[in-house]
Amino acid sequence: MEGAAVRLLRGGALLRRNFPSCLSSWKTPPHVLKSSQSEALLNITNDGLSCAPLQTFTDEEIMIKSTVKKFAQEQIAPLVSTMDENSRMETSVIQGLFQQGLMAIDIETKYGGTGASFFSSVLVIEELAKVDASVALLCDIQNTVTNELIRKHGTEEQKATYLTQLATEKVGSFCLSEAGAGSDPFALKTRADKKGNYYVINGSKMWISSAEYAGLFLVMANVDPTRGYKGITCFIIDRDTEGLHIGKAENKMGIRASSTCPLTFENVKVPEANILGQVGHGYKYAIGSLNKGRIGIAAQMLGLAQGCFDYTIPYLKERIQFGKRIFDFQGLQHQVAQVATQLEAVRLLTYNAARLLEAGRPFIKQASMAKYYASEVAGLTTSKCIEWMGGVGYTKDYPVEKYFRDAKIGTIYEGASNIQLNTIAKHIDAEY
Repeated sequence: MEGAAVRLLRGGALLRRNFPSCLSSWKTPPHVLKSSQSEALLNITNDGLSCAPLQTFTDEEIMIKSTVKKFAQEQIAPLVSTMDENSRMETSVIQGLFQQGLMAIDIETKYGGTGASFFSSVLVIEELAKVDASVALLCDIQNTVTNELIRKHGTEEQKATYLTQLATEKVGSFCLSEAGAGSDPFALKTRADKKGNYYVINGSKMWISSAEYAGLFLVMANVDPTRGYKGITCFIIDRDTEGLHIGKAENKMGIRASSTCPLTFENVKVPEANILGQVGHGYKYAIGSLNKGRIGIAAQMLGLAQGCFDYTIPYLKERIQFGKRIFDFQGLQHQVAQVATQLEAVRLLTYNAARLLEAGRPFIKQASMAKYYASEVAGLTTSKCIEWMGGVGYTKDYPVEKYFRDAKIGTIYEGASNIQLNTIAKHIDAEY
């Protein structure tokens, strides 16, 4: 584990108006509250059981969290506004993620990965999202979905080939959604017809994250529509495969630096050896990856909301109206306290779901709870922060309005909020 920490340690405006000095530009990292900092994990023994609060981390986790925070503030923060405006992630940011080992956090070291834990991935996603949710999403999909699918279901030959690429140079993309298959993903129409020792894929995908930058695609297609969703199979497809066309990136409201593109497949020939896992098991793999990925999205929404909150509070403590700080007005204090409590609840839900997964215990209900509540709280937090900052919060000169725009997607992707509520309700029904 020491090698993981060492790997992650590699590399490494004046205001136009008379506002409080805490209102820094985009390039200045947000303030960090003491409440969001963590302590080393203590081995507290009680009747032979080791127990510790959810926010106490191992030394390695603290080192990873600290390293990512520094990387985000120094190499990502100065570019956030430009990337948002241009709807494009800077190549230097993507390269930096690879150089820091952040695109292969829990890939084994023999494949070029960092070899850290899933919980470390959650901490990384959270820290990146405090600065830019788009960068956090790129890291999240790579670690919790693409890498995980190949790690879990790939052959040794596939792992040696593709995990090595994903750890060092290639962005991965997960292709499930279609025009008629959103919240009902297994209604997908993309076909894969067997021809000898290869398959011919025809169809289209929509809302594919990271597609513009991806070098490798995991594509869900149906090899036998008569079997319904049990015909869905996962295929590994390289970007330069003939017949694969990546469409123009969507002009989105938020997470604009994260590319979201349509894909079309016109007689794309894929060798039988590029099937990931078993034929007809793609639907199982998709469900499994999304269950885990929801914890990553919860971490993204948590980091986004916390970053916005950290940026806003110092302003409330310096802004003077009616002869005193606006933070001193009780009505505002109550709102701040409510939001802070909700943020803490999201953090505990998210960390608990991640720890349950690592422990091999049931986590699906908790993952849905974390994803649902984190998305709702992110929307509320960012909206409140704009209100608290007033006019300046509504301008693009400061990042609060971007946090607000970025937060909205949380209630939509990787399972809309109503889908999460359905999942939670099904588990409650089964428990009683």
